[in-house]
Amino acid sequence: MHSALTIRRASIADRAIIYDMICGLENTALDRKGFDAAFDRNITSPNISYFIAELAGSSVGVVSCHIQALLHHAALVAEIQEMYVEPEHRSQHVGKALMDHVAAFAQAEGAIQMEVTSRATREQAHRFYQREGFEKSHVKLVRYFKIQ
Repeated sequence: MHSALTIRRASIADRAIIYDMICGLENTALDRKGFDAAFDRNITSPNISYFIAELAGSSVGVVSCHIQALLHHAALVAEIQEMYVEPEHRSQHVGKALMDHVAAFAQAEGAIQMEVTSRATREQAHRFYQREGFEKSHVKLVRYFKIQ
């Protein structure tokens, strides 16, 4: 990892940076109004945290951490909803640094485990998560609703 890499908690002022990174993650321009509404709601939630990796004053990655009490675990469980590293900074341990940071945060908050869901086609991401100690243990099923 580069010694100048820092990781900080995101704030409302990071909306544009996070928007650009999540568009990169999804490889599309997301609906800005919908993104802003979700971001405004999430950034003020005590259960959701965003962390930004910075290198030489530039934002190079982001990770989210949602922590909630799940009845079927009878405990707090952390989940990564989004994680992204700018392509030119991949394979430089930025993702590992973000993962180490968010895992330490979740443990400090009392979570007993961390979960992540990744689209089936993101095989490189799956290998990364497995290197970071995640195990393939569940199947995620999705039901889509028609937008009218």
